Amino acid sequence: MYIEQIKTGDQIEGFFLLQSALSKTTAAGKPFLLMVLADCTGTIDAQVWDYTGPVSPKNAGAVVKIRGTASEYRGTRQITVDRLRLAEDGDTYEVGDLVPAAPIDASRAWQDLLGYADSIRDADYAAICREMLQRYGERVRVIPAAKSVHHGFLNGLLMHTLSMLQTADFLAGLYPEVINRDLLMAGTLLHDFAKCEEFTTSPLGLVTDYSMKGQLLGHLVMGAEAVARYAAEKQIPEEKSMLLQHMILSHHGTPEFGAAVVPQCAESELLSCIDMMDSRMEIYRETLQEVPAGEFSKRLFSLEHRVYHHR
Repeated sequence: MYIEQIKTGDQIEGFFLLQSALSKTTAAGKPFLLMVLADCTGTIDAQVWDYTGPVSPKNAGAVVKIRGTASEYRGTRQITVDRLRLAEDGDTYEVGDLVPAAPIDASRAWQDLLGYADSIRDADYAAICREMLQRYGERVRVIPAAKSVHHGFLNGLLMHTLSMLQTADFLAGLYPEVINRDLLMAGTLLHDFAKCEEFTTSPLGLVTDYSMKGQLLGHLVMGAEAVARYAAEKQIPEEKSMLLQHMILSHHGTPEFGAAVVPQCAESELLSCIDMMDSRMEIYRETLQEVPAGEFSKRLFSLEHRVYHHR
């Protein structure tokens, strides 16, 4: 039974992804475990009462087998778990049933992304993009774009980057007098590549945490550094190197949202807008899947307001 099919009163037994877990204690001093379980159709809250292990918060990202009963609390479905264990080598389950993936043809999307990279005519920007694709390409194809806020599923970074490239290509043609298309396309392609080093992932490929470098430096700084190193090795003109680094360092728009510097050229301004637009539209897409027509969502931390699903 997939999570989206679970109804109040259902008896549940099967394998799920342990997205997160939190050990707590009741007012009476009894231990229990709060969990968020996931499969390819969504997530659901679960709890195990009078539980001390062996499953714990450190197992986030692992596959677990549960047996329990579905119920509802304050309008939200949940599972009260009677039995819980980690998946074992002899267990049979389909990984594709457990891990959410982007609603795209990943092979076709990757070829489209490579096509946009090949369309960059400036030899210096094209060389940097080819090098970054060679270094990071295999992981860019697979990893999520975020831990949870948007595109937090397999192939999420590919979906996010391709969508942004499509938008950047259109807008470069709309504003040809102020936009250098090659710079915009190169910056768009590379803006999130260093997330490959920023995240740590589970054996199934989902983001479980941030690496030490990810926490101390972040993908903007690491991405800019990677471009700077390669540009210096290949003697790329300094201004081109700095412009591409600036695109990466400023694409979050303002320091409030994590930008190292604010956008200071037309291409970096546009990249910041495209990134914001695509991430917010994905938040809407994911939210509207869970909200019935004619109703409002709960308040979303990422948008700072609720979302209405109009008919």
